[in-house]
Amino acid sequence: MTSARPAPTGLASGARRVLTDNWTGSSTVPAPGLYPHQWSWDSAFIAIGSRHISPRRAQRELETLFAAQWGDGRIPHIVFNPAVPPAAYFPGPGFWRSSTAGAAAGAPRGVETSGIVQPPVHALASLLVHRADPRSSARHGFLARAYPRLAAWHRYLTGARDLGGGGLVAVVHPWEPGMDNSPCWDAPLARVEPAPPGTFRRADLDHGAASDRPTDLDYGRYVRLAADYRDGGYADGGAGAAFIVEDPGVNALLIASEHALAEIAALVGADASVHRDRAARLTAALVDRLWDPAAGLFLCRDVLGGGPIRELSAAGLLPLLVPGLPHGIAAALVRTARGAHFGLGHQTRLVPSYDLLGPAFDAARYWRGPAWFNVNWLLERGLRQHGESASADALRAAALETAVASGFAEYVDPYTGEARGTRGFSWTAALALDLAVAAGQGA
Repeated sequence: MTSARPAPTGLASGARRVLTDNWTGSSTVPAPGLYPHQWSWDSAFIAIGSRHISPRRAQRELETLFAAQWGDGRIPHIVFNPAVPPAAYFPGPGFWRSSTAGAAAGAPRGVETSGIVQPPVHALASLLVHRADPRSSARHGFLARAYPRLAAWHRYLTGARDLGGGGLVAVVHPWEPGMDNSPCWDAPLARVEPAPPGTFRRADLDHGAASDRPTDLDYGRYVRLAADYRDGGYADGGAGAAFIVEDPGVNALLIASEHALAEIAALVGADASVHRDRAARLTAALVDRLWDPAAGLFLCRDVLGGGPIRELSAAGLLPLLVPGLPHGIAAALVRTARGAHFGLGHQTRLVPSYDLLGPAFDAARYWRGPAWFNVNWLLERGLRQHGESASADALRAAALETAVASGFAEYVDPYTGEARGTRGFSWTAALALDLAVAAGQGA
């Protein structure tokens, strides 16, 4: 068994400082300038780390997000803070118009949100937050309140979002899988007529280098897709949909969260078998529809285009999280992570977001090559789950060292660890803190 390395100097104090600075009193912003509102999967990862600082604060992080849930069950990817100036972020509440455009789907009236979603890591986060202090959780009724919210969220995803008819969740916008600018979206996006350049303003370029961010052409397509979805009342599967993709990362996180939700159900006296059965069905569908033995990982599927997207993304490695994944497939995923396409342990210390050998690889540009801390936290967990303890230990050590050295950067160059994007990024700090605690290095 590998002994724990000492935590990099200043890790715990630095991580706490980031999370304290970015806390608003009810939730945590990912980064005050670039991302000044509450983001869905960010808050789940942030809660996982902040439970080591204050379990009650971690509970509140998730409860604030759940309070913005729509009537149809969706948890929106952004909850807008009305105190933030409208020009600080685009697309903001005036673009999404959730309380009016989303009325038919049950958008809340008292808070403005976006209309799309992000990966469903929330049940896993809720379970981990509960475990941090079961007495506090029980005293505040945390799981009892969270369970029906989470169950409705999963029903929405497995019902309204089974747009391919094969039992998997589909995404309807590149921002939904969280890997916003992945080369996996290039071919499906080519069908989308971009919004004219003069019709929107990119506030993101006020806080990040253009070379690190999506191109204007891609951004115009993102805006067009979001506007069309809004103008259709946020209805899923409409005849005019131009982007429908089954993503292995989204579905792997849903399966992991179904297993977590089964445990939550048992704790609150609900039927856990519903979630175990759904996890089994999703796992079978994931393997059947998205596993590619020749590639050695899971591929995205273009539902409208009718076939797999042959780009190798870190999303295709995330099914390592899935309990009960067939052993041969798990072993192949580990080989792929260590191989020439991702280079883990020899070319790279952290897994890149995209194929090192791919034609679209860019070590600096958003999700087209850089390494992200949430992806590597998930893969560390997956490696450990499938018995790859030495690789998991090495990945954990690399993540901790890189987080501190980069100033808790949003993402980093996968070869050099050079900081990219914004600094003082909340999920980087939160997940580094979680890894340090897991390694016995204290909070």
